[in-house]
Amino acid sequence: MTKLRLRYQTIEFGKTDIHVCTLRSRREFHDPNGIAEGLGISSALWPLFGVVWPSSLVLAHYISNYDTGSKRILEVGCGIALSSILLNKKHADITATDHHPETNTFLQRNALLNEDKPIVFERVDWADSEDTLGLFDLIIGSDLLYEDEHAELLANFIQQHSNQACEVIIVDPGRGRKNKLSEKMESYGFTSTQHKPSHTDYLEEAFKGHILRFERSA
Repeated sequence: MTKLRLRYQTIEFGKTDIHVCTLRSRREFHDPNGIAEGLGISSALWPLFGVVWPSSLVLAHYISNYDTGSKRILEVGCGIALSSILLNKKHADITATDHHPETNTFLQRNALLNEDKPIVFERVDWADSEDTLGLFDLIIGSDLLYEDEHAELLANFIQQHSNQACEVIIVDPGRGRKNKLSEKMESYGFTSTQHKPSHTDYLEEAFKGHILRFERSA
């Protein structure tokens, strides 16, 4: 951590302030023991987990108005995990996951920065089947479909961890793979809808992506 340049910022959600420590930029890199490299994470990909992306902001703003009730919630590929941090602030039952070895360090630092309890975290690969996560009522994520094979891997992972009655909310910035994900999710019995987010004036540029919602009843 000492070799990384960091940035601290406050993001507002109505009257709720969320404080986050992130990487200063996408040029940071620190993998002295080759842990990330051993997981197949190159130096170019290494910093991507550690900044707040537009899709992450869209998801967090969307979920800030969502009535989570007593739902058990999973954030997939959380990165800096803005939505998990926000849901933790609201005392929701949130579990965060990511493949990057440094994610949990930043996650717990940010939970502490917001004077909240630690966030449950498990480092997982979507292709693994040995995790201990269990099943969830609501699964969320943002900007997850980087490669063609990710649509099927993600859908399979969601299916493995979703209760029979489950809702899934994925924010996709428009990488051209959302329909493939929708088709796979529908094969698992989910209904599928897509819509453009409204009121994205908190972003520096217009958002070209969609909010994908999948629902399956008991």
